[in-house]
Amino acid sequence: MDHHLMLAGAEIACHKARMKCGRERSGGVTRRGVLAGAAATGLAACTTRRDPNALRLWAMSYEGDYSPHLMPAFTRATGIPVEVQSLPWTAAHEKLLTAHAGGALPDVMMLPNGWVGEFALVGAIAPVTDGALLADLFPATLATVEHRGVSHAVPWSVAPQVQFYRRDLLADAGYDAPPEDWAGWREMGRRLKRRRPDDYAFLMLLNWWDALFTFASQTGTSLLRERDTRGNFRNPAFREALAFYRSLFDEGLAPPIVSTEMQDPLAAFAQGYFTIYPSGPSLLLDLHRRRSEIAADRWGVARMPGPRGPGPVSGVSAALAVSRTSTRPDAAWALVRHMTSAATELRFQTLIGNLPARRSAWSDPQLTAPALAPFAAQMLDLSVDPNIVEWERVRIEVQLIAERVVRHLMTIDEGLATMDRRVDQLLAKRRALVQAGKLA
Repeated sequence: MDHHLMLAGAEIACHKARMKCGRERSGGVTRRGVLAGAAATGLAACTTRRDPNALRLWAMSYEGDYSPHLMPAFTRATGIPVEVQSLPWTAAHEKLLTAHAGGALPDVMMLPNGWVGEFALVGAIAPVTDGALLADLFPATLATVEHRGVSHAVPWSVAPQVQFYRRDLLADAGYDAPPEDWAGWREMGRRLKRRRPDDYAFLMLLNWWDALFTFASQTGTSLLRERDTRGNFRNPAFREALAFYRSLFDEGLAPPIVSTEMQDPLAAFAQGYFTIYPSGPSLLLDLHRRRSEIAADRWGVARMPGPRGPGPVSGVSAALAVSRTSTRPDAAWALVRHMTSAATELRFQTLIGNLPARRSAWSDPQLTAPALAPFAAQMLDLSVDPNIVEWERVRIEVQLIAERVVRHLMTIDEGLATMDRRVDQLLAKRRALVQAGKLA
């Protein structure tokens, strides 16, 4: 067990506060977001167990806020009550590590897939021994929950990035749908800008890493090298992705702003401030709820463009794990089995929008709506991020440097060199352990 490999709780929380500010699903301040935040605060404050027979589940964000809706069916079927605690993102990592150190982890916990390796490494979560839980899953989601070749969690909900676009504004510029390659996408942006010089073609907030890493994923490049112990950002493919990303800001096609400067992206989208909005599946629910602002026939969904057409995209996703210290492991795994079943994942999709990780759920009529077709195609073409505990911190550091490149505080080559240098520093402990043969 090597605690040096853990992400520093306070530092990562500081970074997350900036990177995730305003980002919860719709990306702006909405009634839904306010209600969800209130629910999270109320649940997080309730730390005293009311029922000693209840299983405990901890989850974050909308998954945590809406998980109580999934519990009545489980309790009816098993007689086992479940207490759900919803954690705020910025406190979740530190709270989970503190609970592990104090032997107070819940029976079941939601983990972003990038955290699974870390919590497996420190012995906090149990390996998955029931092969049925791992069957019928998209291969790329399954790869994200493995540590040293063993699955330690079960993929639960997936949110790959696509692009939402204004059909009416694209039609005015002569397009039925966005082009699928970078050159065509940028030319479309130029046409939109010429027609509406006071508005923008794209919204890619500079404190969100999603767009840049999506472009990088579409190239198929590997962002780390030497057994994931060094940065590989000076490779030609990532340089091409960063140069394309910056060009969209250089040409005035995207506003160089952060989330605190765009309080309600959905309202701006409805008003035509920008035409293309890269986002995840939960935006579908927000668009439905706010259809009085923007009717359904005014927007569409498409896969993100790649250098020569759509390619693999990282699916931001969450998994469910069972604590090694749970005194009721059989009941805990039964809860995981319930929550990751196709029927429950479909129920959750109607509540929060995130997509089922179980392939059989996709044959249900619920997921045949035209707006979900690009997501269905993308689920078959998910990229696999490096399965290391430092990956989230790597993305945050890279995006902070990319922002400086966009603002011309660094050249592209200076930015790439800085990315490699900073990532090499972040991975120094991992590199030493790998070289010493103490870490696979």
